[in-house]
Amino acid sequence: MRKILLLSLIIIGIITSGCHSDSNNNKEGLQGDLIIFHAGSLSLPMKVLADSFNIKHPGLKIKPESAGSLTSIRKITELGKDCDILASADASMIDKLMIPEYADFNLEFAANEMVIAYNQNSNLANEITSTNWAEVILKDNIILGRADPSSDPCGYRTIMSLKLAEKVLGDNTLAERVTSKDSRYIRPKEVDLLALLETSTVDYIFIYKSVAMQHGLRVINLGDSINLGNNKLGDFYKTVSVEVPGNSPDTRIEIQGEPMVYGITIPLNAPNRDAAIEFINFVITEGLPIIENLHQTPINPPQLSKNSKTPVWIVKSLR
Repeated sequence: MRKILLLSLIIIGIITSGCHSDSNNNKEGLQGDLIIFHAGSLSLPMKVLADSFNIKHPGLKIKPESAGSLTSIRKITELGKDCDILASADASMIDKLMIPEYADFNLEFAANEMVIAYNQNSNLANEITSTNWAEVILKDNIILGRADPSSDPCGYRTIMSLKLAEKVLGDNTLAERVTSKDSRYIRPKEVDLLALLETSTVDYIFIYKSVAMQHGLRVINLGDSINLGNNKLGDFYKTVSVEVPGNSPDTRIEIQGEPMVYGITIPLNAPNRDAAIEFINFVITEGLPIIENLHQTPINPPQLSKNSKTPVWIVKSLR
């Protein structure tokens, strides 16, 4: 309860400090629904961003929908669902699965890193360290939780981090041994793992550092060579890869390891494009401090991916 109260106070403070217009300011006349599909790890940042934006534009009804990033993209590309904003925990998936047929730009706006998270009730909580974590999580009396690699970037990034750890630790069976353990505790997105940890159903989870920090969890930092969080280690990260389903059940795509980058776009068939443009403008101009206050690293200024067209309104916002 104290954790929830603290988070609530932080959210209220960020919203209050981040909004320079009063609640009656709706000069743009934005109306209707704003549908946002976003990565699970963006649940708290997106709530604060949406609440802050809504104060500026009270005529909008913002409808955020959290899911694994691959699942969110497939809602657009396979199921044809209406969506105004798509925010992915892996920007490269927008390039691979959406551009050019479903979107024409991909704005890279935040970064993150992998950690192992736990709490005071986790078995061997007082023994695990940044040097012995691999040995600890493989013990028979330790239960692990991780995200599904077929629906969530956190899932395939977990596997990539384990493959990188094999190289760093000199253990070429580590990834196979960890991923074959406790498969009944794989969940569709990383934030689904939090309840398993809270109820002591599992002892440790592989998750993004921002999410662990937002929820007051203890973390094991894996080091830059393993955590996919250092943008100077791209060449090393590329030495590992994972295969995941593509836009249809019968296709597969290979994903190479790379530094973690989050991307945001507007689908070509967005029903409320004007509101979507204003929302992304808000993220670029006022939202980056909100993201940083919630323990995630903003990319400032945000960058368009190499496959993107360059919308005039983005260029103006980035000036």
